[in-house]
Amino acid sequence: MHPNPAFRSDDRDLHEALIAEIGFGMVFLTTPDGPRVAHTPLLSTGDGAVQFHLARGNALTRHLDGAMALAVVNGPDCYVSPRWYADAAQVPTWNYVALELEGRVRRMDQDGLRALLDGLSARHEERIADGAPWTMDKMPESQLRQMMGAIVGFEMEVLAWRPTFKLSQNKPADERTRVAAGLEAEGSPAIAELMRKLVP
Repeated sequence: MHPNPAFRSDDRDLHEALIAEIGFGMVFLTTPDGPRVAHTPLLSTGDGAVQFHLARGNALTRHLDGAMALAVVNGPDCYVSPRWYADAAQVPTWNYVALELEGRVRRMDQDGLRALLDGLSARHEERIADGAPWTMDKMPESQLRQMMGAIVGFEMEVLAWRPTFKLSQNKPADERTRVAAGLEAEGSPAIAELMRKLVP
């Protein structure tokens, strides 16, 4: 989390929207073998927890149950050039959106894992315009059991939400307008839109 409080937001709906929109993150844990990270789809339960699954052989899998871990969701980011400021005698910076989630992790049973997989596929299938949504009941039960046996589901009870929405809040409105226009022109429309929508 950025140390400047101007770049933070306590809006939980905004945090949840970021998790839903990105749908992917990193889980960090210090293990007996050293610090490790896993990259995984994330699904919010909507009541203060996030769920994810890892391959059974992942370096984190055998250490996560009962542990305190950190999950990170990265939103859009971009380089900000001083050429977009009225006074170019400033340094470049980077605007970005990130959410850190710290909490205790528990291993899910097979029913919980199945519900997680159903939830993940339903959320992302609905974004695809063409054709009927894929569902897990299209798989033979024996094949599904085999594939589920190769992964482990987890749920993190989030005890600390640490967001960063660094969107040039430390600059005057006219500077932010020029930066957003510059970013959009250079191919970063997502963060330009966030600058316009989230910063007064």
